[in-house]
Amino acid sequence: MSAESFDAILHRAATRKGGRHRLMQMVSTPLDTEQILTITDDRFLSAFTKKVFQSGFVWRVVEQKWPAFEDEFFGFNIEKILLMPDEMLEKKASNPAIIRNYRKVAAIRDNALMINDMSRQHGSFASFVISYLGGNIIDLWTYLKKHGVRLGGNTGPYALRALGIDTFLLSRDVEGYFRQHKLIEGGLTSKRNLTIINAQFNQWRLESGLPLQSISQIVSLSCGDNSRQIE
Repeated sequence: MSAESFDAILHRAATRKGGRHRLMQMVSTPLDTEQILTITDDRFLSAFTKKVFQSGFVWRVVEQKWPAFEDEFFGFNIEKILLMPDEMLEKKASNPAIIRNYRKVAAIRDNALMINDMSRQHGSFASFVISYLGGNIIDLWTYLKKHGVRLGGNTGPYALRALGIDTFLLSRDVEGYFRQHKLIEGGLTSKRNLTIINAQFNQWRLESGLPLQSISQIVSLSCGDNSRQIE
């Protein structure tokens, strides 16, 4: 089997959701390049950290505790985080105001180092991220997984989406579409499967003129039960 044209997917999603106008009201768009460039390094670290703590945990609880995270970690100021010794990290990891998980707390400093390294090379981490937005978003995912800590799987992509950076997501419905059409097999995040998925999203982007984020949401809305909020 092969993937459908994006027009076919869009038509089915519109039929399922009460018409094209209503469908497009459900779909969000990412930031443009100029807007991305205004995202400071501390906000990248904050977003990565939030998704690391939300992974495998109740998201609502993390949201409730997030002001305490911002206070405890100096608003995620990169320079201050990099100066934190192990003893300080251990102390903060025991604070009941945040979620007490030392390994995830330690990842904050590791990811601050990654952001700082790329920021020094590119002028800002935002500038580094933009270099991946021409069609190779999975390469950015791979970089975050390889050079960051606990940013593999869906964690890195979900953090990018939360920041407003254009990316598709491998939600259950998106995965279901690719498996239903026998485009992928085996592990979802194998290099082969990610390459196929990335290429198909790029093709749909050429057909539609829409950003990856909108395409991802429309694909999700075209299949599955969509009983939860669309990502």
